[in-house]
Amino acid sequence: MKYYSTNKKVSGVTLQDAVVKGLAEDKGLFMPDLIKKLPQSFFDTIETLSFQEMAYTVADAFFGEDVEAEALKRIVYETLNFDVPLVHVNDNIYSLELYHGPTLAFKDVGGRFMSRLLGYFIQKQSDTKVNVLVATSGDTGSAVANGFLGVEGIHVYVLYPKGLVSPIQECQFTTLGQNITALEVDGTFDDCQALVKSAFMDEELNSILKLTSANSINVARFLPQSFYYFYTYAQLKKLCKAENVVMCVPSGNFGNITAGLFGKKMGLPLKRFIAANNRNDIFLQYLKTGVYTPRPSVSTIANAMDVGDPSNFARVLDLYGGSHEAISAEISGVSYTDEQISETLKACKQENGYLLDPHGAVGYRALQDGLQANEIGVFLETAHPAKFLETVENIIEEKVEIPLKLQEFMKGEKKSISLPKDFESFKNFLKTQAT
Repeated sequence: MKYYSTNKKVSGVTLQDAVVKGLAEDKGLFMPDLIKKLPQSFFDTIETLSFQEMAYTVADAFFGEDVEAEALKRIVYETLNFDVPLVHVNDNIYSLELYHGPTLAFKDVGGRFMSRLLGYFIQKQSDTKVNVLVATSGDTGSAVANGFLGVEGIHVYVLYPKGLVSPIQECQFTTLGQNITALEVDGTFDDCQALVKSAFMDEELNSILKLTSANSINVARFLPQSFYYFYTYAQLKKLCKAENVVMCVPSGNFGNITAGLFGKKMGLPLKRFIAANNRNDIFLQYLKTGVYTPRPSVSTIANAMDVGDPSNFARVLDLYGGSHEAISAEISGVSYTDEQISETLKACKQENGYLLDPHGAVGYRALQDGLQANEIGVFLETAHPAKFLETVENIIEEKVEIPLKLQEFMKGEKKSISLPKDFESFKNFLKTQAT
């Protein structure tokens, strides 16, 4: 399979180069030349397959031409070695709990898959050392850092906005050491993301360091997230509720929902998608106006979605040929304030006994407000509520039990390097790492 850039100036790129480079030379995002339709027989029997078997079929459609079958199977099975429960919340609304992996966030799948796929390619180039740059608004950093921890030939630099991630999230990537370096940037997530993109475009840096990204701009990070959507359909099919399925995705950088849209293009019979935003509603404004106008992000209690210029919007545009009409036909958007998120989180706990995290609350409310009578709604519950401990406890006025996995992270000593948000400072730091 060959890959091209969303900016259309780069094409014919191999999967290995797309994964190792992360971002195309023309600053675009890589897209596969072909999105393969899966056979109807796969969907006819999908509910009889294990999560791993199902995911392998999907992964093979993307990566099977470039990765040996046994290696790809091992990568998939190692990535998906934890449960992903589908929980009935109320009426026709279900929660897909994606937070049962090592760092209790949905990005564990993408992070683990990418670490193994990149490791596979590095083994083929024994003299290669790769430096992974990842900007995080919360969960990406922990998932990527833990996915790559101890992987030979790879060093990870996690850029995060000072004071804008939860204390537990911060613990998950600042206490690891080894081949993980945390960089505390005096700015927003958008500033961190801009630094990463600028590094990829800097000729001097790339002449002395092999750089790649583990954000969802990397095809190896976002494509595996399509597995969730196939799994959701299979679980609903077991319940005889697979007709008129609406997937509601709490959306920040739009990698997750883009993976779902890829699944639909592969033949997955989902009816439509809802992109649920906090106050950072750039995509919603695009749906309303047809004009994409990025702006500086604002801080909210759903911090992992505090993105003012979502990278994967370029892939959404490309997927639909730049047609605002086609995008609007399959994706709707909503936006909620902190106050609305809080009242939804509290009400769901009181009325259903189900504890949401702030991001899941955005998705749940969107289904409450926008689900039609004949539809089945599934929102992605993207992280364990305890990762936002103080926020959640203040809202529900109860103590939240902290899982043992998180307690272990909290015992570690924070080790991070402070940086201003200007590119020259970041570039000079990276240059010191080349020696």
